[in-house]
Amino acid sequence: MITNLLRSTAGFCLAPTPLALPSPTVMATTAAVVSIPEVLPLEDAVGKLPVAEEDRTGCTRDSFKHWNTGLDPADGCNTRNEVLLAEAVQEPAVAAGCKLTGGKWLSCYGAA
Repeated sequence: MITNLLRSTAGFCLAPTPLALPSPTVMATTAAVVSIPEVLPLEDAVGKLPVAEEDRTGCTRDSFKHWNTGLDPADGCNTRNEVLLAEAVQEPAVAAGCKLTGGKWLSCYGAA
């Protein structure tokens, strides 16, 4: 909760702050000319950031052993699986013991 509060406070403080990026016309001139940074609103500057494919190297589910039994311990679905079922855009198949296969989700960290 405190981490989320700090993140949202930092985001709020940065939101009205314009970012300075070198202007393409200044970059095309000779190195002897001092470049004047281009001032952009945060939304426009973020739009200019490069986008890369997700890299899950080194990330394993076994690192997260804290999943509890969920709302109904009798159904075999832990909290993670309950959230996946609730937020699925395309529902996964649910096998015995709440084993999920297939399905599709939207991520706030990826393209929609």
